[in-house]
Amino acid sequence: MAKQKAGTKENPWKLKTAPGTSEYTMYREGDILVCKVGSTTLHYQWRCVDDLHAMLKKHGDWLELGAADEQKPAKENTVEAWGRSEKNPVKGWYGLKKGFRGRFGMYVPPLLEELGMVELEHNPKNNRVKAK
Repeated sequence: MAKQKAGTKENPWKLKTAPGTSEYTMYREGDILVCKVGSTTLHYQWRCVDDLHAMLKKHGDWLELGAADEQKPAKENTVEAWGRSEKNPVKGWYGLKKGFRGRFGMYVPPLLEELGMVELEHNPKNNRVKAK
């Protein structure tokens, strides 16, 4: 029997946050990136994968992740801040469900690492990402 392609609901990517402290899964469902963390489900626009990679390539250097819940302000000049900025390609949040739109900087960069698009640090805190 052929192995199912990774990134589907039946065969999601199994990922860990940059510090390696939490496990979660992600998969693509049409134009949506579904992220399951325990009993919580987050949804991001699928285009965030290519958009974030393009931004990191243009940035050209390491960029701090800066993950934060939606209700908290994002630290400036971080992946999290970019993921909710009026200056990104979607002119705002990549997260789709109000109340669950944050944590972009925590959950999306490890997927880009899994896909071979970025280098990602794995320190206890203040991790950074850089495009390959």
